[in-house]
Amino acid sequence: MNKNYINGTWRTSGLNESFKNINPADTRDVIGDYPVSSESDVNEAAVTALEAFRSWSRMPAPKRGDILRKAGDIFAREKKELAKIMTREMGKPTFETEGDVQEAIDTCYYAATETRRLFGHNAPSEMNEKMNLSFRMPIGVCGIITAWNFPVAVPSWKIIPALAAGNTVVWKPSEDAPASGVRFIELMEEAGLPAGVLNLVQGKGETGSYIVEHPDIKLIGFTGSTETGNQIAARCGALGKKVSLEMGGKNAQIVMGDANLEIAIDGALWGAYGTTGQRCTATSRLLLHDSVHDEVVSKLKERATKLRLGSGLESSTEMGPVINQKAVDKIMKYIEIGKQEGATLEFGGSRSTAPGTENGYFIEPTLFTDVTADMTIFKEEIFGPVLSVSRFSTYEEAVELANGTRYGLSSSIYTNNVRDTWRAVRDLEAGITYINAPTIGAEAHMPFGGIKGTGNGHREGGWTAFDIFTEWKTVYIDYSDSLQRAQIDNY
Repeated sequence: MNKNYINGTWRTSGLNESFKNINPADTRDVIGDYPVSSESDVNEAAVTALEAFRSWSRMPAPKRGDILRKAGDIFAREKKELAKIMTREMGKPTFETEGDVQEAIDTCYYAATETRRLFGHNAPSEMNEKMNLSFRMPIGVCGIITAWNFPVAVPSWKIIPALAAGNTVVWKPSEDAPASGVRFIELMEEAGLPAGVLNLVQGKGETGSYIVEHPDIKLIGFTGSTETGNQIAARCGALGKKVSLEMGGKNAQIVMGDANLEIAIDGALWGAYGTTGQRCTATSRLLLHDSVHDEVVSKLKERATKLRLGSGLESSTEMGPVINQKAVDKIMKYIEIGKQEGATLEFGGSRSTAPGTENGYFIEPTLFTDVTADMTIFKEEIFGPVLSVSRFSTYEEAVELANGTRYGLSSSIYTNNVRDTWRAVRDLEAGITYINAPTIGAEAHMPFGGIKGTGNGHREGGWTAFDIFTEWKTVYIDYSDSLQRAQIDNY
């Protein structure tokens, strides 16, 4: 059985419990057994991380950056091997998982550079012979809890800037992607991270709860469902912990009547069925102008029904499985709800019967038309290869439909009208807006995150990640050799 990684060594769990890691493309393929971590395991990891924080946080930031830059080199060297591990345990094709690793590479290089740019702000004092300074300070031990759909990229977005800022980490990867977590740790260890700086505890939801509750863990970074994230936020509020949440999405792509339909259709196919629709940024709603509706639906049907389903380890595969049986049940439930509520099923809607899919969790690419704003499939996140199409006749109607959700992560509009472009930038209620591009495709050096039910205001990626993983310290230096009283009426 695989082990946890605590204080630079691989250790067995305090519990005699484990879970199996199964290939979703072929459930006969058991990748391995992984430990369910106990409260004492998490405590050991947290205490270790706190001890390591004392020396790691005092290491000059550019020296920490040197280690992260080396990690980027190692991830680059191991890209194809790591991508295959990821594909085997979570399903998406290797051309996607190689991109997942590239996100980690880019994040390592970017964060390494930012260790020389952890700028503070200075300001004039209102008093004589006094200086006002401010500095970014590390927080301490960070608890990181991540999802399975980007099992290397998303952890890197959190762990790498946290380490760059001088924090130490206790990390629980998803129980659906534990092997990627193990390999991530091995590569970071090779880069030269000191013992205790990055610790891995495998497990399920209860292990995550131990991380949230531990008194030595001062910050929680979470990616996952809105329901779980809201529970974590409530506990962190009660415990006085800083928390960064990246949760659900119900993203819309608008196609105006003047759009380039070929690239709009390309975008809808990639946004809806890339990663089998299992992205928080996936295009789950397609809003079509009346004048182009029929043509777009017809061409989508022609192309989506030809997508090659199968193991992501096969070079010909264009769409892999969903992650597990629970996901199959949830997605199929939503498909049935869509039919019951009056949406028109244009294609898909069933478990795949294509050759090579019989032993996996495969669902056909699915598209509904005649979807109205009051329907469940219009409003709720499905997290699968299901695209809902709605009509509109004016720009204002399109924006109202796009914003008609409790989520606010990503958005997209296809148009050649400059005025509509800039109005959409202003009007779409989302943390990300794409113009003439699908709702997926974040870049590591730019802020990533959403509004409304998607998150709690923080942004991962780029310089904004350091807003999560640092605290501000203000310093006043008075060299007047006298008592000067601020916040007293000196005028």
